[in-house]
Amino acid sequence: MTSTITGGSGFIGTNLGLALQNAGESFGIIDKRPSETFPEKVTLLDILEGDRLAQCLSGETIFHLAAVHRDNVTPLDLYHRVNVEGTANLCHAARLRGIDRIIFTSSVAVYGFTDRQTDETGAINPFNAYGHSKHAAEQVLRTWANEAPKTRSLTIIRPTVVFGPGNRGNVYSLFRQIALKRFMMVGRGKNCKSLAYVDNLVAFLRHATQFGPGVHLFNYVDGPDFTMHDLVSFVRQTLHNTSGTGPRLPFAFGMALGHMADALAGLTGRSLPISAIRVRKFSSTSAFTSRAHGFNGFVAPVSLREGLRITLQQEFLNPQPHPVFYTE
Repeated sequence: MTSTITGGSGFIGTNLGLALQNAGESFGIIDKRPSETFPEKVTLLDILEGDRLAQCLSGETIFHLAAVHRDNVTPLDLYHRVNVEGTANLCHAARLRGIDRIIFTSSVAVYGFTDRQTDETGAINPFNAYGHSKHAAEQVLRTWANEAPKTRSLTIIRPTVVFGPGNRGNVYSLFRQIALKRFMMVGRGKNCKSLAYVDNLVAFLRHATQFGPGVHLFNYVDGPDFTMHDLVSFVRQTLHNTSGTGPRLPFAFGMALGHMADALAGLTGRSLPISAIRVRKFSSTSAFTSRAHGFNGFVAPVSLREGLRITLQQEFLNPQPHPVFYTE
């Protein structure tokens, strides 16, 4: 199989490239940033450059990972321009090149904040521009797929928070604060958090190349979910052989600190490890279920607990050299 990975210089794209390489499969990368791991495979291109995009696509499958996704993107319309208009450009390019399979990483952000486990039939209720843009991109891709339903295959995968060695997002920030013994629990920690280990998500992305024509929709979650209390306790036990979560702050006080940090960041222009949105995300439930596990014989290669142990080992206990990616 040959394929193109848009956004292949990023965290998930690099891990996908490594998996494809290990399987002896040919692929190219389209990204506006160079790849530290695959410099020879990258075509430097923004997916907003529609005229050039078709010239750079090759293979039987497009893994569409390119997106604007960080919390602090400005201006806000950049989410729509890249995530929606860029996806429309990609669909047009796929038509021109006769490519009939697209595998798209959307996001559980399309559901917004949820207070119960949400499956693929959950109501669409995004709370931010990113979630809105991801859902709009899904609709663009559905239009492309429905133009030729007997030949085109579209797989939409909505991952929850993805973690693994090298990812410098919110999960890493949490682990690092615990590793440095600077962490303080906010709230009671009874809220559940769904997580996805990067190697498992990559395995399912590759598994999706087997799917036939039609539109296939999946959340991607590695269960069972942790409560925030249990996750923090697991990390503290692994890193420090210490039980429990340590000191706690009431939620209202934590939010006040987050707003103060936002004001300070606005004045200084510096990004701080705490913010109101991060406190809210930390303290909210984000619990999802997925029909991916077992679908068409799929089995995740690594358990969630083992994925956490691998990440903690390679990042903190026995640090390994690897590329780093700032994802949130």
